[in-house]
Amino acid sequence: MRAPVLRSLLFVPGDSERKIEKARSCAADALVLDLEDSVASGRKAVARQIVSEHLKNAAGSPLLAQWVRINALSSTEALLDLASIVGGKPAGILLPKADNPSDVLRVSYYLDALEAREGLAIGSIAVLPVATETARAPLSLALYPDAALPRLYGLTWGAEDLSAALGAATNLDEDGRLSLTYRTVRSLTLLAAKASGVEAVDTVYPNYRDLDGLRRSSIASRREGFSGRFAIHPDQVDVINEAFSPSADDVAFAERVVAAFDAAPDTGTVGVDGKMLDRPHLLQAQKILAMRALFAGRTSVRSPQEIRT
Repeated sequence: MRAPVLRSLLFVPGDSERKIEKARSCAADALVLDLEDSVASGRKAVARQIVSEHLKNAAGSPLLAQWVRINALSSTEALLDLASIVGGKPAGILLPKADNPSDVLRVSYYLDALEAREGLAIGSIAVLPVATETARAPLSLALYPDAALPRLYGLTWGAEDLSAALGAATNLDEDGRLSLTYRTVRSLTLLAAKASGVEAVDTVYPNYRDLDGLRRSSIASRREGFSGRFAIHPDQVDVINEAFSPSADDVAFAERVVAAFDAAPDTGTVGVDGKMLDRPHLLQAQKILAMRALFAGRTSVRSPQEIRT
């Protein structure tokens, strides 16, 4: 079962009922209820209980996809996380520090058993691995396209844990840009996702006060082929949604392209706005129009009535 395309995925600490409730009022396509980095070791059990209750209360709501970031498979917490939350029917699992496709397959086996226990359809919960957070992980990105991973929603990457794993003083150059290692890893993640036929999800923009920088970064990310990105603050959500949605100009041009090909069904090329376009341009135009239709029903702000539903 393919999960819907997500533009914005907002991280929320799993041990804070207040922050979870507040996050429900934003327009994120998905909440990522965090059981990993934002939860202290002494509060893991508390977070599992809060997230489990929240998922059960939110079950069946079409307004906001509920994802959960579990702890790494190398920890003793990961299986406890999964056993606690599957009954709440999360849309997906964010798997941190995945070394390779075998880690995704291992989580899939766990989910098979837990879905069966809960009477859920097998395969209903997707998996999104953070596929670059260990030194080994980027070297395994090329293995994903040939791995049989029906739960795989997409691939995403992260720079902070990787720089720690490499013992780097920073992941930035002197000019403030990501240094070559991390730019390379980001590009490889995009390529691996596209080769696997799944979504490429960009990492967080850490300066949550710099909305202009977030906008520029997100527009560039969409142009490269990423379909969405993570947010660390509710204020980032609307900017991300706008950047990863087709603009009015994009839609208007796509409509002209489709109309031109419809008017000349027996030709492989058409002229639009002084440019010669062929079938790949038609496919891109059709994709833009499909995205416009997909996102049209997602409101920019949720009303109090919707939040209570």
